[in-house]
Amino acid sequence: MSLDLLSMPTATKPWTESASYWGAMSRAVDEVSGPVAAINLEALRYNALDLVVRAGGVPIRVASKSVRVREVLDAVLALPGYHGILAFTLPEALWLAQDRDGVRGIDDIVLGYPTVDRAAIAALAADEVASSRITLMVDDLAQLDLVDAVAAPGTRPEIRVAIDADASWRAPGLGHIGVFRSPVHEASEVAALARSIAARDGFRLVGLMMYEAQIAGQGDATGSGDAMIRWMQRRSGAELLDRRAAIVSALRDIAPLEFVNGGGTGSLELTASDQSVTELTAGSGLLAGHLFDGYRAFDPAPAAAFALEVVRKPSPDIATVLGGGWIASGPALESRQPRAVWPEGLRMAPREGAGEVQTPLRGDASRALKVGDRVWFRHSKSGELAERVDRYHVVDGSSLVGTIATYRGEGKAFL
Repeated sequence: MSLDLLSMPTATKPWTESASYWGAMSRAVDEVSGPVAAINLEALRYNALDLVVRAGGVPIRVASKSVRVREVLDAVLALPGYHGILAFTLPEALWLAQDRDGVRGIDDIVLGYPTVDRAAIAALAADEVASSRITLMVDDLAQLDLVDAVAAPGTRPEIRVAIDADASWRAPGLGHIGVFRSPVHEASEVAALARSIAARDGFRLVGLMMYEAQIAGQGDATGSGDAMIRWMQRRSGAELLDRRAAIVSALRDIAPLEFVNGGGTGSLELTASDQSVTELTAGSGLLAGHLFDGYRAFDPAPAAAFALEVVRKPSPDIATVLGGGWIASGPALESRQPRAVWPEGLRMAPREGAGEVQTPLRGDASRALKVGDRVWFRHSKSGELAERVDRYHVVDGSSLVGTIATYRGEGKAFL
C-alpha cells in the first residue's frame, strides 16, 4: 500500500490514554495470526509534524536506519519540511536511488558513514545517475584511496563527498564525551582534510556533517543522573556552536558547500539555532522507540510496536509469551530491552529477560492474561524492529488498513 500522510486530518494524542490506544491497536489486528508488528498512522503523522515544528523551519533529512521501510520514507519525504535521506550503507543508498516501476528514485542521498564496500563503490562508479544522487561520507584520505583503487579518476564520474567532523565534547578534566566517530575534530584538522579532497581529481567536496550524539542521543529526563546530563549538554552545546561555526567558515574558503548537516531527533531545537547549519537529520522520532521517551523537549507517540502471544502460564502470576528477545544494539543494558507496555504493569524476570524463544512476564496484569492473549511491546531503537519482521500492519484508528514491507520484506539486509 502507499501511505499518504498529507491527506490525514490533524493528529491528536490518543496514546495519552493507554487503554484506549492499545485497545484500538489490539482490535485492529485481532484477526492477524501470530506475532505482529504494527504502525499507527495517526501517531506517525503526529510525530512527523512535531519534528517539523521542532526544527523551526530548517529542512530535515530523514535517517533511513531509524525507519527501514520504503513506504514510510516516501510518505515522510512528501511532507513539507523534509528533504533527502541520510542512508546507512552504500548498497542501501544505491537501492533507494534507483528508478523503479516508472517512479523516480530518491535523488538526494547522503551516506551517513564511510564505506569500504568495494562492490558497491564499483556500482556507484559505473552509474552516472547514482553518482549524481549519492554523496559519500569521509573522514580520512584512506577512504578516497580505496575509491580510486576500485575506479581510478578519469574512468568514472566525479564522486560527491562530504566530511564527517567529530562533534563530541573534549571536556576539560573529563576527556572525551560522545561517540567515537571521526578523527578530525578541530577546525584546522577539518580544513586540512578539505584542502586535500579539493586537490584530488575525481572528487567534489559538497558538504559537512557533525552529529552531536551526546545531546541528540542522550535523554535528559530519564530519572537517573538528569542534572549531570543537562549540565553536560549545556556545556557541550555551547562549545559545539562555536566550533562548528569556525569549521564551516574555514570550509567555505575551500569549497562551495551545498549543505551543513547536524543534529538528531533529540537535539533539533539546539541544532536548528545554529546559523551555520543548513539542514537537520531525524529518524528515530518518527516511529519512536522507547529509548526516546526520556527527553524534556518532546513527547513522541509510540507509532511502531509489536505484539506477542501468551503461550503458557507457568504459575498464576506469570504469563509467558513466545519469543521476545529483540534486543537493540548498544551496551546490553535494560534500555536496550524491548519494553512491555500493554497491559500495564508487566515486568520481565531478571534472570531471563527477553528470551530467544520465550519471555516470562510478571506483574498484577499477568494474572488476568490467558493463553492466546496478546502483549504489546515497544522496541528500544526505532529502526531495528524492522530487521525482525518482513512487514508492518498499518493501523488507522481501530482499523487494519493494509500492510507495508520492511527492507527485510523486500529481500534487503543492509548490514
